[in-house]
Amino acid sequence: MKPAAFEYLRPSSLQEALQFLADLGEDAKIISGGQSLIPVLNMRLSTPKYLIDIGRIEELSYIREEDGYLVIGALTKHRDVEFSPLVQKLCPLLAEAVRWIGHPQIRQRGTIGGSIAHADPSGELPCVIAALRGEIVIAHADGEETVTPEEFFLTYLLTSLQPDQMVKELRFPILPETSGYEFTEVARRHGDFALVEIAAVVDLDENNQITLARLAAGGANPVPCVLEDAEEFLIGKVPTVDVLEEAAGLASEQVEPDSDLHGSVDYRRSLVKTLTKRALQTAIKRAGGNAR
Repeated sequence: MKPAAFEYLRPSSLQEALQFLADLGEDAKIISGGQSLIPVLNMRLSTPKYLIDIGRIEELSYIREEDGYLVIGALTKHRDVEFSPLVQKLCPLLAEAVRWIGHPQIRQRGTIGGSIAHADPSGELPCVIAALRGEIVIAHADGEETVTPEEFFLTYLLTSLQPDQMVKELRFPILPETSGYEFTEVARRHGDFALVEIAAVVDLDENNQITLARLAAGGANPVPCVLEDAEEFLIGKVPTVDVLEEAAGLASEQVEPDSDLHGSVDYRRSLVKTLTKRALQTAIKRAGGNAR
């Protein structure tokens, strides 16, 4: 299929793009890399009268350190995040997760802001920003506001973005240098959206006790699910095999997956438990610990 006819607009600045959104409202859609929106347009699941191409607004493409956060502009390509030395230094979990996104050709075109705005519950970036308690900066013609992932993701493919708003940047808390991390997922084929994915960060003290635990699951709820019960259980524990098994069990109890053609509820819960345990084992090892 081909998309319905639309008028193509190409602003040269963020302010011009925001003014288009303010003037055109629900009749307009933002497009950047197009890796999520183009299929939606081709299937005519969305038929905007105006398509606002922000792909040449250079002021939205950046990666920098700022006030304890790794800050990434919405138009930054996945590939730039994947190979950024600053991302690998300050938030290696993010660099690892981006490598799971589609294929190199998709990562060459896709943008970090587009992935977040698309809000696929199996998307890698929503899972990471939820696990790390990051922030999403939303811009509109009158200014900007910062929201949490919990406030931003509402349900399948739906966010709190209003018709006159767009994602401007993402802010990821800088991880402690001593922490370990892991991002893993299961998909039917490499490059497919994940059936279930897990993001994990762990830090340990000198006595091998867990002082920091960040866990989230994707693909198991309508929105990224922070696995708070497992996180709280892990704090202060020495990471033994039994401890990780119990934490993984708590994680599987917290998710509320739907059954579909790709997997039953029980199968997805089982994946959450298995992947959580594996992710924790790797994160603990990278933090210098050892789960016995």
